[in-house]
Amino acid sequence: MNSIWIDTVPEILAKHQNLDTDISCDVAIIGGGLTGLTCAYYLSKKGLKVAVLEKDSLMSKTSGNTTAKITAQHGLFYKYLIDSFGVETAKDYLTCNLNAITNIKKIIDDEHIDCDFEYQNSYVFTKSNSYIQDIKDEVKATHMLGIDSKLLTKIPLPISNVLCAIEFPNQAQFNPRKYAIGLCNSILNNHGSIFENSKVTNIEKIKDSYSTSVGEHIVQSNYVILATRYPFINAPGFYFLKMYQTLSYCASFELSGNIFPGMYINAENPTLSARIAKYNDKDVLLLSGCSHKVGKPSGVSDPYSTLTTFAHSIDSDSKLISKWVTEDSVSLDKLPYIGKFSTFMPNMYIASGFKKWGMTLSNVASNIIVDQILGNDNEYANIFDSTRLHPIQNKEEMGNMIKEATSSIVIKKFNLPNATIQSLANNEGKIIEFEGTKVGVYKDKCGNIYKIKPICPHLGCELSWNPVNKTWDCPCHGSRFDYTGKLLYGPSLHDLTIL
Repeated sequence: MNSIWIDTVPEILAKHQNLDTDISCDVAIIGGGLTGLTCAYYLSKKGLKVAVLEKDSLMSKTSGNTTAKITAQHGLFYKYLIDSFGVETAKDYLTCNLNAITNIKKIIDDEHIDCDFEYQNSYVFTKSNSYIQDIKDEVKATHMLGIDSKLLTKIPLPISNVLCAIEFPNQAQFNPRKYAIGLCNSILNNHGSIFENSKVTNIEKIKDSYSTSVGEHIVQSNYVILATRYPFINAPGFYFLKMYQTLSYCASFELSGNIFPGMYINAENPTLSARIAKYNDKDVLLLSGCSHKVGKPSGVSDPYSTLTTFAHSIDSDSKLISKWVTEDSVSLDKLPYIGKFSTFMPNMYIASGFKKWGMTLSNVASNIIVDQILGNDNEYANIFDSTRLHPIQNKEEMGNMIKEATSSIVIKKFNLPNATIQSLANNEGKIIEFEGTKVGVYKDKCGNIYKIKPICPHLGCELSWNPVNKTWDCPCHGSRFDYTGKLLYGPSLHDLTIL
C-alpha cells in the first residue's frame, strides 16, 4: 500500500534522529510534510534556528501520497471564487499559485535538486453534457483573471468521448520525496534540526514563548507553526468546526505504450485524475480519484476497480503496480487556512485545508507564514486569513457537519446494532452488540478476530468501518485507524482501545 514516491525514495534523511532531549529554537515546526519542510527551508535560509517535529517519518502522509501536480488549476474553481469572493480575490489566488510554481523551480535550481521536475500543461475535461457549460464558464472566468487558458474539444489524453476541456499552460509535476531530500539537506546545512518519530502532544504558551511537549521533552521556541494537515489542537481556533477530511484512492500502472503529455482531472463524479510519472526509471500511469468524506461510504462500490477501468480506457494492456490511499482537509469555503492560529495565541501559525492541491499551496502558505514571522507584508495573506469567520456562513456544509457530529457523538451511541460476531463473514468488519455494549470487530480472511472500542479518542465520535481499506474511520473529524486500532491519521493523538 505504499505510494510510488515512498517506494522510489524509502528514506528522506541519511541519518534519522528523534528528539531525546530538551531544546530551544526560534521556530518549532510541527509536521514534516511539504509545508513544514518548506517553512523550515525559507526560515533557515534567513538565519533563524528551526526545529521540525514529525510524529512519524518525513513525507509519509499526505505529502508522500499525492499525485504531485504543481498547478494553479484546482479543478473548476475560478468561477466559484469570482462568484463567492469577487474578481480580485480570485486573481490573487491564481497569481500566488502561479508564483508558487516559479518559487518551487527556483528552489530546485538553487539547491540543485534532482526531482523529475518538468513543465506540463494541465487539463480539466468532461465526458458529460452536463459539465460542458461549467467548463465554458471556467474558461471565461480565467480569461477575466488574465491567464491564457484554452477551451478544447480534443486533449492529448488517449481516451474516447471527451466533449470539451480547459487547458492551463506551463504547469508542472515532480517527485515530492526527491524534492524533500533537497529541502532537508539545505535545512540541515543552515543549522536547522529535523526530528522524526517525535510526536507533539501539547503546546503551551508561557509568557512570550511556547513550550511544545514531545514525550518527556520540551521544545522552547518564540514561534510555532502547525503544519499537520489537520490541527490536533481543538481550542482556541475550533478548526474542527470549519473543516472536514476527505479520502482519495490512488494507483499506478505499467503501460504497454500510450505515453502522453499533460496532467488531467475530470469535472464530473467520480473524480478521476491522471498523469505520467517516473517509477524505477520507467514511465508509469498514475491515477487517483473516487474521493469522499472520511467516515462516509465511497460513491462507487470499489474505487480501485474504477481506477483500473480508467487505466484500461487509456491503455487496454496496462497492469496494476501498486495502490494506496491518501487524505486531505477541506475548509467550508474551499479556501485554505493560512496565518495566525488564533488571536489568543500570538506567534503561532497554521496552514491547513489545501483540498488536495498542497504541492502549490504548501509553497503559498510557507511564503505567507515566513513573511508574517519576519514582519514583512504579504499581499496574498488576507484571502487565506485563518481567523476569518465567513466559512461558518456556508450553512449547508456546516449543517451537515453538525448533523454528523450529533449523530456520531450522541444518537448512534444509544442504538445497539443487530450484528453479532457469529454473523460476521471472513474479511468483514462491523460494529456489533456484545454483552450490552458496542464493539468494533474485524474478522480477517482466516477468521481471526480483532476487537476495538469504536469511539474516536479525539472528541468521542462513533467510528465507521471502511471495507476498502480495512480501517476504522471517524466521520466527524477524519481520524483513521487500522483494524488493530493503530492510529493512521489524526487529529487524534492516540490509538483505539483494544478489547
